[in-house]
Amino acid sequence: MRWPVVLLAGFWIFSAVALAQEATEKSTQDLNSRVRQLEAEVAELKQIVNQLRPYVEASRAGNSPPHLDDVPAPAVAMAANAAAAPVGPQTLVNAEDRKSLDFVHDTTLNLELDAYYDYNFNNPVGRVNLLRAYDVLSNEFSLNQADVVLEHAADVAAGHRWGARLDLQFGQATNTLQGNPANEPRPEIYQNIFQAYGTYVVPIGSGLNVDFGKWGSSLGIEGNYTKDQMNYSRAFWFDFLPFYHMGARVSYPVNSRLTLNYWIVNGTNQVEATNGFKDELFGFTAKPGKGVSWTFNYYLGQEHPDRAPATNCGPIPVQPGLCFVAINPAPNGKTHIFDSYATWQAAKKLTVAIEGDYFIQRLWETAAPGESSAPSHVDGGAAYIQYQLTSKLALATRAEYMSDRGGLYSGLTQALKENTATFDYKVADGLLMRYEWRRDFSNQPSFLSDVQGVLRKDQNTATLGLVWWWGRKEGAW
Repeated sequence: MRWPVVLLAGFWIFSAVALAQEATEKSTQDLNSRVRQLEAEVAELKQIVNQLRPYVEASRAGNSPPHLDDVPAPAVAMAANAAAAPVGPQTLVNAEDRKSLDFVHDTTLNLELDAYYDYNFNNPVGRVNLLRAYDVLSNEFSLNQADVVLEHAADVAAGHRWGARLDLQFGQATNTLQGNPANEPRPEIYQNIFQAYGTYVVPIGSGLNVDFGKWGSSLGIEGNYTKDQMNYSRAFWFDFLPFYHMGARVSYPVNSRLTLNYWIVNGTNQVEATNGFKDELFGFTAKPGKGVSWTFNYYLGQEHPDRAPATNCGPIPVQPGLCFVAINPAPNGKTHIFDSYATWQAAKKLTVAIEGDYFIQRLWETAAPGESSAPSHVDGGAAYIQYQLTSKLALATRAEYMSDRGGLYSGLTQALKENTATFDYKVADGLLMRYEWRRDFSNQPSFLSDVQGVLRKDQNTATLGLVWWWGRKEGAW
């Protein structure tokens, strides 16, 4: 029984090998035939291209094309299409669609998410960090801010002189930036709009930049977006100086080293003004040397309201919150802010910055009966150093002094100081971890303790901040 099986298996194997060999030979023959056919077609195409080249070149040059009696009709049609087509990559969209796509391409959508965990070693009542701008809660996982930035910047070189920007903000920082009824009659309307302004570049000289709307204040060196700061927490000066303004601002680049700035606005931290006076700013930004940028601002304002909320405005309908009674006489004392800061890129990895401020305010220009015109003023400054250890690691420190005479900032005459050390770890592009130690101290008891009603002269905090951002906008926001 075994031999027939062996013979049968051998026959099957032999047949399979024979069939495979036959199939291989047939496949080889087919392949060779196909290659010969393709070679013939390529040779024919080369011949047609050589015949058509004078026609295409003459048509594109605007000359009369030669006769093509011997060229096949399909080839002549292909040549005509090639001559009419624009040189370069073909597009699949029409001109109107291309304009829309170019507009969207020049518009950036950007997002930032900023969260933190902070621990105050005073164990303060209510877990509140006093005199802090953004990191306001202790021993809690907190959402500092979530931001959406939509920008279509003006670009004269690209042919459009106008632009616009909208910054929406949500989270704890929103109540710091906006929400004080003493400054803003109806803060809830604008609560989540940090910036909203339009731009036009007037064709005067090198270009006069005009903005109208609401924008973040450039008084003080620190700004709103954590990713652009050296430290996670904000300085006392950031918390004290204005956050935003509503009005018009103009900047004019005199040359590559000097830009002049002018504002006319409703007031400090006011979209809707509390009086009829219009504040002004005069300033400049200079680049006196390589790696050096210096900004100086003088701000003149009148921040005292000339009206107070009322409850009965009669039968004439108005929007909610627009019912007032006049204050008579209204305080007319002025506010003067002298603000100067500079940044120096001392080396490739080393950045140094310094800020100095003087703020003086009077209730009355001249003493009224029973009133005092003695001014209150705040002065001092801050110094910053940042060193980039590697592409992912950086160290930064800040030292700050503020003399609050008259309690304009803290409600108490005192000398405030703070030292901050920050360690950065850049996990990836668009993801930053910040570890921070900060010590606040004063010559007066100013900070909460773990006992209700008992204040301390200092507070120490440790903070872990996490910042994510993504979008096509490059550089500082």
